[in-house]
Amino acid sequence: MRYDVIIIGAGVAGLYAAMHLPKDKKVLLINKRESFKCNTFYAQGGIALSRDAEDIPSHMKDTLEAGAGLCDESAVKVLSENSREAIDELISNGFHFDKDENGSLLYTKEAAHSCERILHAGGDATGRYLHYFLLEQNRHAMLGNARVVDLLIRDDECYGVTVLEHRKTRNIYAKNVIIASGGVGSLYEYHTNAPCISADMQGLSLMKGIKLDRMEMLQFHPTVFVNSNNAQKMLLTEALRGEGAIMEDENGKRFLFDYDERGELASRDIVSKAMYHYTKKTGLKIYLSFHNFDEEYFEHRFPNIYKNLRGLGYKVPKDRVPISPAFHYAIGGIRTDLNARVPNVKNLYAVGEVASTRVHGANRLASNSLLEGLVFGKKAAEDILKNINQEKKFIEFDIIDEEMSLKNDKTIKNQLRRIMWENVSIVRTKRGLNDALETINALLNENIGKLLKFRLLTAREIVTSALKRSESIGVHTIQEEK
Repeated sequence: MRYDVIIIGAGVAGLYAAMHLPKDKKVLLINKRESFKCNTFYAQGGIALSRDAEDIPSHMKDTLEAGAGLCDESAVKVLSENSREAIDELISNGFHFDKDENGSLLYTKEAAHSCERILHAGGDATGRYLHYFLLEQNRHAMLGNARVVDLLIRDDECYGVTVLEHRKTRNIYAKNVIIASGGVGSLYEYHTNAPCISADMQGLSLMKGIKLDRMEMLQFHPTVFVNSNNAQKMLLTEALRGEGAIMEDENGKRFLFDYDERGELASRDIVSKAMYHYTKKTGLKIYLSFHNFDEEYFEHRFPNIYKNLRGLGYKVPKDRVPISPAFHYAIGGIRTDLNARVPNVKNLYAVGEVASTRVHGANRLASNSLLEGLVFGKKAAEDILKNINQEKKFIEFDIIDEEMSLKNDKTIKNQLRRIMWENVSIVRTKRGLNDALETINALLNENIGKLLKFRLLTAREIVTSALKRSESIGVHTIQEEK
């Protein structure tokens, strides 16, 4: 089976890339589980953009400042300058953002933005609405319940993938491959990601000698309802704080102003670290209060959060809810250029959360993630179309018989989640990182399946990257040991 393009993943980045590949091209999207099990589906807040040409410098400035000096300014420029076009294209194709009573687009503000520039859909269901829309727009073949377990690379050129489907492996060949598989959520004991986001492609890239970049840069969302038994926790969108929700301890104190003059509107890394240090110092629980909201407005603006919290017995907006940070977003990933190409491997691309364009630096600005998927997903498609009609001589690859999973793998996965949460999360120490590295190396030497090896290799790269960066910056905080 030979395709013009294989896209690994069916979130915003993969689907938007597919949308820009003509119907007459042979394209296959490969999805590990059901199509909705991706991070795009769970995205609540919205899509940030430069509202017009005059707003581009301001959006860039906010992005660069949130990134703590580690953003690639040229990547930020690409993101901001192409943002309005991406949004207008969605609207012209029939996507509906929320509007006011006069039919004008409703913009909202989130932390670290200097103005209201975030669009939303379905109140607090932007990702769900966008994902459904892009699936409706898709005109290419999709292969579900299949996971990529190998990249077919020879002499620095990619020829396709090996997929595991119904416990059997087979090769699928393509002129071009786009990796759009998402982040690393399942490496952590507490996270907001879709359950199947498990760092497979990052680990596979390491096995193939493909460089990962800034893997120590991991963002923890500060407002997460964690009172459940699932690893995936309920996200409480940053737009809540942007529109008036406040954080307080169990005695009602708004403690965030002790750490940053912006209080609830400080960037995510600052808020998460403030919560960490405050609970360590006081032992007090932290809550999100919605008392500034009118109930009718709250139910209309945040319908899913309203319904879910009410279902759990919280009479919002009257009641406050307990919150804690949880892992949210992988800033680092597969290193790419500004056309989403993976350097040194011809015909291989990476887009979305799996990629590192360096647009986010050391901390992602709120609601820039869906935008990044749109802008760089389109960039990948445009770059592919420049050479898609060229003939390609395919090479046949043998299928290597490998154990994908073993009986004890689940126990080790859970052990890894605990290690990452305890030692490689919001605040890190060299001792904790070295302990994590020692354990991960030991686990890699055990008899394990290939799928678990992907996770462990990615986790090890995160730890070694964190150890190499000795100074705290952005989401990466190294604490002095007493």
